[in-house]
Amino acid sequence: MRFMEADRLTCDELLPGLLSAIAEVPLAELESEKNPAIELFRAHGGTNLVVPAAYGGLDASALQAARVVRALAAAAPSMAVATAMHHFSVGTLFGVAESFGQGTDLDDMMLKQIAEKRWLVASGFAEGRTQQGILAPTMEARPVDGGYLISGSKKPCSLSRSMDLFTGSVGMRREDGTVEMGFLMLPADTPGISVVPFWGSFALAGAQSDEVRLTDVKVTDAQILQPPADLLDELSELQQVGLIWFEMTVCATYTGIASALVDRVLAAKRGTASDRAALVVRVESAAALVEGLARRLMDGEMDNDCLAQALASRFTVQDLIRDIVGQAVELLGGMAFVSSSDVAYLSAAAQAIAFHPPSRTSMIDGMLGYYGGEPLVVE
Repeated sequence: MRFMEADRLTCDELLPGLLSAIAEVPLAELESEKNPAIELFRAHGGTNLVVPAAYGGLDASALQAARVVRALAAAAPSMAVATAMHHFSVGTLFGVAESFGQGTDLDDMMLKQIAEKRWLVASGFAEGRTQQGILAPTMEARPVDGGYLISGSKKPCSLSRSMDLFTGSVGMRREDGTVEMGFLMLPADTPGISVVPFWGSFALAGAQSDEVRLTDVKVTDAQILQPPADLLDELSELQQVGLIWFEMTVCATYTGIASALVDRVLAAKRGTASDRAALVVRVESAAALVEGLARRLMDGEMDNDCLAQALASRFTVQDLIRDIVGQAVELLGGMAFVSSSDVAYLSAAAQAIAFHPPSRTSMIDGMLGYYGGEPLVVE
């Protein structure tokens, strides 16, 4: 078994030809804002990775998805970060549709088009942002004749310039002042949707994480899905499962980026055998945490305990990646660092795992409360 062989074999099995196509493009070009990687992902069927088979998708298991994401992240970090949000959006969309979608525009016909047309779906959800649940509204709908006007924004929003659909949660303000939650899915070319420059860093610029802004977007009742009051518990479970999947995917992505540096150390035989072995043990420990979480999901463990394990795994993987990247860069040496931008780029890109929500600081009370016998609450 060679390094990352299981991940690459899984990717080649589900998305044949994608890794080979990516390998023909220099890393600097893959990571540029106008990179070809996202369209390569679409062309090779990556958009359908986690779409259920009943809708024409590949129906990848959590373990398969984690391995594919790691393999792709090692080859094209920005693409992996961007499309991880696609997978999250698609998973949320199908989960919501199955529970509450009957009689809305989120019907079987629309969902099947996602697979048939290989649409890319951008996420307007909160994705576990501090002080917000993963499906918490990021936009507000105001009632008008014939429907609603929606305003708000999501920033950063990956796939902002390649998306075919924009999906997210919206607050529905009632006459009594209360706000209920709804879900929407809109074509990217809907009047009132615009993309505004936001991402200013060179690292992960290829993920297209600019601002998606909605300004008085007119929608009909059928375009907004509202969970019935008697299904709010089911919605809470859906939020929990979404956050577990989100953390698993984030960990797989950044483990893959760190793995790209480790792969370079192994190929060049840098450092001592002991140094290289220690590096492999660290990165495979991170991968094992990701795969352990994936197997729990496959076993149906999607409860509060699994969420706690997901967050514990996330923060452990984050620490491991920091150490892995530092050691790998040191072993590769100064000449590798100055002769090409790849080492510096991968090192910078890997740091972004710390910026995905929820933050470690925001979870201190929640984690201590959980291990003190209380339910885990993500704030």
